[in-house]
Amino acid sequence: MLINAFLDYLLYEKNYSKHTVLAYKTDLFEFKNFCVTEFNQETIQDVHYNQIRSWIVSLVNQQISNTTINRKISSLKTFYKFLQKTNQITINPLAKHKALKMQKKVQVPFTKEEINQAITLIEETDDFIGVRNKLMVELFYSTGIRRIELINLKERDINFYDKTIKVLGKRNKERFVPLLSSVLETVKKYLFLKKEYPTSCEALFITEKGNKIYETLVYRVINLYFSEVSTKVKKSPHILRHSFATHLLNQGAELSSVKELLGHSSLASTQVYTHNSLETLKKVFNSTHPRSGQTKK
Repeated sequence: MLINAFLDYLLYEKNYSKHTVLAYKTDLFEFKNFCVTEFNQETIQDVHYNQIRSWIVSLVNQQISNTTINRKISSLKTFYKFLQKTNQITINPLAKHKALKMQKKVQVPFTKEEINQAITLIEETDDFIGVRNKLMVELFYSTGIRRIELINLKERDINFYDKTIKVLGKRNKERFVPLLSSVLETVKKYLFLKKEYPTSCEALFITEKGNKIYETLVYRVINLYFSEVSTKVKKSPHILRHSFATHLLNQGAELSSVKELLGHSSLASTQVYTHNSLETLKKVFNSTHPRSGQTKK
């Protein structure tokens, strides 16, 4: 089956995560079911763009966001590129497709004060869960790692001698991120308390039952503490990653350095964080440009 061959290609040749491959699988079978229902067509490699457009209209009518629709169509487009590459088709039905317009949402990072307040709030509980949660926040903010990267961390990924942590990013790409001495102290405290919870799990972060933590738990932890100190609409692990990048750029860090720390494959991905540094840049510009009227005489 061509879909299965495509999914194997993503998993074993492109090194996509199982989570990402599952998303592709869901999108492809959703479209296939649509073709069966609407056009009585079992195979999606022979579809025309008009059929795909009908699916898009159907998704819009279901009030699905343009962002989600574009992601689903992107899955299809990648599938048809694979079919071209393997000589299963000669023309990609989505070759001339233009993505739906999306309204850009500005994600507001946490302030340094909000992050410090959240950490102070967590420190009120000095037991295993409290120290674990504090370490989560500190790692997100001091390394900029993604939620799934934090979940997949192992104890052996921490190098106390070099003061670094090994992170397994997208497509199994490894990177090493520096650790602050204060964070290492929290790690030591956490590992000491963790000994009271015997587990065969290699993961750094575990639950009280000794199991590996999971995505919804991590989200709940971050949302719980930051809801107490911030009125921002979105309070998630990604906003902490966003804060990490923004605060570094505001302090004058080079975009290329932040790119490496975040594990981005291109500068374009990192540049989305630069708009938050605009006010800082304006201040620098106004205080240094000879014609600004604010420079020292």
